[in-house]
Amino acid sequence: MQAKGEPLQYADVNRDVIRSLVETGPRYYIALATAFGLTLACFFFPWFYQLYYGLGAAGMNHPGVWGTYLANFIFWIGLSHSGTLLSCVLHLTHSPWRKAMYRSAEAMTLFSLMVAATFVMVHVGRPWFVHWALPYSNQMELWPNFRSPLLFDVMAIATYLTGSSIFIYMGSIPDFAAARDRTAGWRRHMYVLLSMGWRGTDREWHRLGWAYTFLAVLIIPLAVSVHSIVSWDFAMSIVPALHQTIFAPYFVVGAIYSGTAGIVTVMFVLRKSMNFGQYITELHFDNLGKLLLALSLMWTYINMIELFTGWYSGTSTEYEALKFKLFGYYALLYWEMILFCAVAPLLLISSRFRTSFVPMLILSIAINIGMYTERFLIVGTSLSRQYLPDAWGLYVPSLVEISILVGSLAMFVTLFLVFVKIFPSVSIYEVKETMASPEKEAPEKGTDAWPTTQ
Repeated sequence: MQAKGEPLQYADVNRDVIRSLVETGPRYYIALATAFGLTLACFFFPWFYQLYYGLGAAGMNHPGVWGTYLANFIFWIGLSHSGTLLSCVLHLTHSPWRKAMYRSAEAMTLFSLMVAATFVMVHVGRPWFVHWALPYSNQMELWPNFRSPLLFDVMAIATYLTGSSIFIYMGSIPDFAAARDRTAGWRRHMYVLLSMGWRGTDREWHRLGWAYTFLAVLIIPLAVSVHSIVSWDFAMSIVPALHQTIFAPYFVVGAIYSGTAGIVTVMFVLRKSMNFGQYITELHFDNLGKLLLALSLMWTYINMIELFTGWYSGTSTEYEALKFKLFGYYALLYWEMILFCAVAPLLLISSRFRTSFVPMLILSIAINIGMYTERFLIVGTSLSRQYLPDAWGLYVPSLVEISILVGSLAMFVTLFLVFVKIFPSVSIYEVKETMASPEKEAPEKGTDAWPTTQ
């Protein structure tokens, strides 16, 4: 690592990032084994138990036929939004502070989508029939209903996952070439395949820049549409507290909000665990803190509008749903959500708070706890108070559901830990673009000699 206070050189960037790939200590293996073990013990084993005994193992019942599985699905889809979306927006606006943080943020998007997709199969109860959601002709002469928002989910999420995968891989090709020229053994063979013969010519840089910008423009509206479609799963019903026209922007703002908080958490962990202090700096936390403050104000405003429209409707069903949300069985969870997502983020007004790493970590975790609570309340408080009192009930998650939630967090951590040993967590070539070019420096083999045209 470069001595503190000395300016970074091109060779320092290569050495620091490649070191994060090839040097693996015992703490990494302990973390990986723990995360993988929790994934098996808390996610797959309870899921197999549920497959054997049926959905009765979960706490869902009538009228609470939706539970934490859908809340988890919405949460992970929301967490996926800010990574690739923020990276695309900052790329198009030529923001230099993006370059050191965007790849790990994009990885967060990719793995959050993967975890969210598993909850679709957990929720349906019979995952061996999940292919029925795909648009193909079958022996029953049945085609999926293309007007159903559930099918919109399948198509939008699959498209977003495909676009995000291509986006992160395409931007990593030059770094794979840099790792190819500085590793040996099986790692070199792997990076030879991943770099796809990259040589760093002017033509390759030009085509990479054009394709990268094209995908960035394509993914931005796609990311917004994905969570809008997820909101329509609820808003297109006639259930009180769910039949809201504001749900699409509500879900999108909430998704970007929780995703940005997730980026702060990931940046803190990378900075501490991989000694990336010279790349992930106070500037990144300061800018992300400003974004979190703006998103918290937007989220608070939309929540106030939602409460106002429920009161202004003048219907007894909306009144009952509103009263149950604010003062009913789940009221403590609602006010915890307000505290974590609307009140606590006001601390971000202080620049000193935004540039303090540990307080930012604590706040980002608190925000995502509050945002998960919001997703749970959307499901828990709405179906429990439909129209007639004889259809009212309560939903309480079972130990199986709580275990699967913990296991999903462990699954995400496992995927991310594998990622940081294959993909360079910090973009080598884009960090170099922010540095002053050396006046007289012989180009090394591979991708150290960066062309001036892209």
